[in-house]
Order: sequence, then C-alpha cells, then structure tokens
Amino acid sequence: MSYVKESYELAKKRYAEYGIDTDKVLETLKNIPISMHCWQGDDVIGFENPDGELTGGIQTTGNYPGKATTPEQLRADIEKALSLIPGKHRINLHAIYGDFEGNVERDKIEPKHFAKWVEWAKKNNVGLDFNPTCFSHPMSADGMTISHPDKEVRDFWIRHCKASREIAAYFGKELGTPAVTNFWFPDGMKDITVDKYGPRKRMMEGLDEIFSVEYPKEYTLDAFESKVFGIGAEAYTVGSNEFCVGYAVSRGKLVCLDAGHYHPTEVISDKLSAVFCYADEVLLHVSRPIRWDSDHVIVLDDELKNIAAELVRNGFVNRTHIGLDFFDASINRIAAWVIGMRNMQKALLIALLEPTADLVAAEQKFDFTTRLATLEEIKTLPFGAVWDYFCEINNVPVGGEWLKEVRKYEEEVLLKR
Repeated sequence: MSYVKESYELAKKRYAEYGIDTDKVLETLKNIPISMHCWQGDDVIGFENPDGELTGGIQTTGNYPGKATTPEQLRADIEKALSLIPGKHRINLHAIYGDFEGNVERDKIEPKHFAKWVEWAKKNNVGLDFNPTCFSHPMSADGMTISHPDKEVRDFWIRHCKASREIAAYFGKELGTPAVTNFWFPDGMKDITVDKYGPRKRMMEGLDEIFSVEYPKEYTLDAFESKVFGIGAEAYTVGSNEFCVGYAVSRGKLVCLDAGHYHPTEVISDKLSAVFCYADEVLLHVSRPIRWDSDHVIVLDDELKNIAAELVRNGFVNRTHIGLDFFDASINRIAAWVIGMRNMQKALLIALLEPTADLVAAEQKFDFTTRLATLEEIKTLPFGAVWDYFCEINNVPVGGEWLKEVRKYEEEVLLKR
C-alpha cells in the first residue's frame, strides 16, 4: 500500500520532534518475542481426553465452529495465526497437548510425546514454553493437588510436575532458547477454611521436591503463578499472591503475574516495579478480566498500555517473559490470537514511542505541568501510521486486511472440520 510509507514518513517527523527515532523503535519491537498460548485454539481441552471437562475454576464459553481436535490441526491453526502477526514469537504449551498415542497418564509423560512439537518449532523458528496441567483430572477432583492431605495424590502431581520440567528442558536444549515452565495449581476450598497453614506447608514441601532436580538455565526457567480465587475455591486459595511471590523470590524462581488473578481493583502494572525490586525476571500472563478471572481476549485498553509502559520505562523488557493467557470460544479462535498478539505489540509500540527520558526529567524537577501536558499531547501522535509500517515491512497484512485471510481459512479449513 503506497500510503503506508508516506504516512510513516510524516509520523517519523512528528516523533522526531520529541526526540524519538522511529526506525530504532521498530527494530526494538521486532525483537520482543511474545509467547502465544496454544489453549486458545481448542478451548483448553487438549489431546489427552478430547471428551474431558474443564475443572479447577476454568471455564470456556461459546461454541464457535472449527476448534482444533488434533495436534496437527492445532499446529496448522497456529501457523496461520503467526503468518498474520509481525515478528518472531514463541508458543506456550500445556502438558495435555502432546502427541499421545493411546492413554498416557500425566505422571508418565515424556519428551517423546512432544517430539513433533519440537520438530515443528524448528521448522517455524519459534521457541516453546511449557506448563504442567494440574486441573481437569480425576486426581484433582477434590480441588487439591500438591497440597492434598493424601500423600498418594500429592506424589502423583509431584511426578507430573517433574516430568513437565524434564520436557521443558528438552525444549530448551533442542531449540537453543530456554523454555519458561510455569507452575499454577488450582488448590483451594469453596467455603470457610479452618486449616490454612497445613495446605500451604504441604505445597511448599511439594514444590521443593519438584525443584530438587537442577536444570541449566539455558534449558529451562521455572515460574510460579498465584491466584486470588476460582470457581470452587472462592473462600481460600493455597497459592495466594503472598505465598507465591514469597516462594519464588526465596527460591530464585520467576514470579508470574497474571492480569486476571487479583481483586477487581488491582492491576499488575502497579505490581511490576515492586516485584522487580526482589526478582531478577518476571513472567507475565496477559489477559483481560471482566469482573473476575474471565480471560477475555486482550484489547488495547488502559491497563494493557500501562503494563507495556512499565516494562519499557523501567528497562524491564529484557527481564520479562511476555505470554498471553485467554480463551474465548465465542469468536473465531485464530482471530482471537491475532487480535491479542497484535494488541500486545501495539501497546509495546506506544510505550517505545514515548519520550520517557524527558518525562522523567520533568518529574524529578517536580515539573508536573510539563509531565501532564506532554503525556496528553503524545496521545494524539500518529502511532497508527508507525504500526502500519511495522506490519508492512514484516510482510503481514496492514490494518484489518488480516481478517480477510482468517475468513478465507475459516471457509476452506475450519468449517470443514
């Protein structure tokens, strides 16, 4: 499109007035990977038991046609989504997404069950991240896993998590980029809980056992994710924010901040600078809660822009592993991926185009007039022209043209499943 370059050149001059080199900004943005979550493609069902039901406080609503039902279909759908997203990114897998032949219990999963994913990742030049799946299983039916009072149940999930770390290390070794392994447990209780310390003590001991095997950081990094509550765990969550942050920092693990895992008045953009005072690296699960952890597709709202601004303003980008975590079955699933990924990149672009040094200088002089005036003026600068140019030079559709590609794929592939 001829107008894209022309519009970019005009925008480039506007941003230069604020001391921003847009060419350098686009080079920086190109090299920020985002981990795209596989579970948007099939509504968090996986391939262990296609007829299984979601548990652990997780729900997916909607019945849009065309969801992936095999690993091959899911990989094809991911490829289509990636072809519409600028830059090189990563794919985040849950343990239930292996290429299983027959029934494989979760404490028996091995690298061989994910060999096809590694082969695919090499072909597509993407890194892989991983998550043990500690929900939607008979052994988690009581709402407890590694904090369960029954040692047999605890040991089962400990073995599953150990197997997951081995698989993640396999990813990192084969692909030459460390796989971030994120640990989240649905453990909690529905109503008034008398013994809150016991489950947390058991969870801590279980985690210590899971992490007793050391893997090179070049292969895998461990992250720990908290939650405020879930369906069936409204009264008490074992892995609360205080517990998870304390454990992660004390054990040298990554703190995982999920945008939906806090009270409605809390936002993770406010937490980043606090956590980075104590943690070397952070994992983000970027989602959009509506009243609770509803995992809606992320939009370019204030909180998304604030998250990106905190990362860029404080130099946290290279210490942050950005991943998305939402699942919407009411819309085209590939479109959901593309919308979310491109919005995360747009938010980062807006942050990178900010004259942060000038704003900080004004702030340190207590010149709050200049700070506010500048923040308001840059809101109307033509970042959209810069974004369009970024898409064009990375050979992906500009503007809403990507939706035509998704509709064509839907007609030719998804609706025939």
